[in-house]
Amino acid sequence: MTAALPTVIVLAAGRGERFLASGAASHKLDTLLSGKPVLSHTLAAVQSSGLPWHLVRPEGGTGGMGESIAMGVRATSEAAGWLILPGDLPLVQAATLRHVAGALVEQRIVVPRFHQQSGHPVGFGRRYFQALAALEGDVGAAAIVRQARISDNVQDLPVTDDGIIRDVDTLADLALAQERLRTRR
Repeated sequence: MTAALPTVIVLAAGRGERFLASGAASHKLDTLLSGKPVLSHTLAAVQSSGLPWHLVRPEGGTGGMGESIAMGVRATSEAAGWLILPGDLPLVQAATLRHVAGALVEQRIVVPRFHQQSGHPVGFGRRYFQALAALEGDVGAAAIVRQARISDNVQDLPVTDDGIIRDVDTLADLALAQERLRTRR
């Protein structure tokens, strides 16, 4: 019997204020990167992963990351678990998403790490439904991870994908992502 797959929750409801403050003229997720919006790159990796997924991008946004996570988790309440993925990670690879999802079989929370730096998606097992669904405002799930570390329920998963840490928060980040995409080809 094959274990049920976790659902990728793609967070795309933020205001992108740092990106606009860096001189951008549009929302970071809608800004073109190699001819496609930043969010399209992230969604392409999610779709290529073969994992079920849910996009959180309500009209008018949300009150912050915590509220966005809660909204996505509640909308997929029957999922086997969740991979929380901000929409501004256009370089993340489908294989990494599958790797984190596969590690959830053994652990309750999985945190991918690239050269000792934590990244996304962070995987949460089903037992964290209530805690994730109750998040509010702009506080994400870091406190849930910290609490789980105390009881040794977190696996740090080394990955070779620097896309887990390469978010697009400024125009300089966008330029770096453009260069990385160019050199991948």
